Amino acid sequence: MKRKTTFLNACALLTFSLVWQSSSLAADAATAAGTIKTSRGTAQIERQGAKLPADVGSAVNVNDRIITGADGAVGITLRDNTLLSAGPNSTLDLNKFAFNTTTHAGELNASVKRGTLAVVSGKIAKTSPENVSFNTPTISLGVRGTEFVIDAGKGVE
Repeated sequence: MKRKTTFLNACALLTFSLVWQSSSLAADAATAAGTIKTSRGTAQIERQGAKLPADVGSAVNVNDRIITGADGAVGITLRDNTLLSAGPNSTLDLNKFAFNTTTHAGELNASVKRGTLAVVSGKIAKTSPENVSFNTPTISLGVRGTEFVIDAGKGVE
């Protein structure tokens, strides 16, 4: 009888662990604004005080900071198909991102603290260009075109 109880407890614990893990993974996928598609050299994601490698396939979330080193570059595809390419010595903050896959409505705001960022706008800019903006330490850009490059210089952290 004791073996049966121990076995049932182990099964219940395993089931609970699997359900909790899969719901946690689903929550992570739901909050991801995009994905790292290319990564070269030194590149990292700062998330809630932790420094993570910016490896291909890594999720990019709202409030993440992407940092590239002197030899680094990162390509990011957001869920609305916006393409972001951060060059060497760049710091990019993803301040806001929301996207409705049905209506293509949403909002995108990012800050380039230093370095360069090439942008090819996605569905949000096509549907609601007034809801897309990029900031540098000295200017704020509204998006009306489809492709542009931002050079914030050495900037400030």
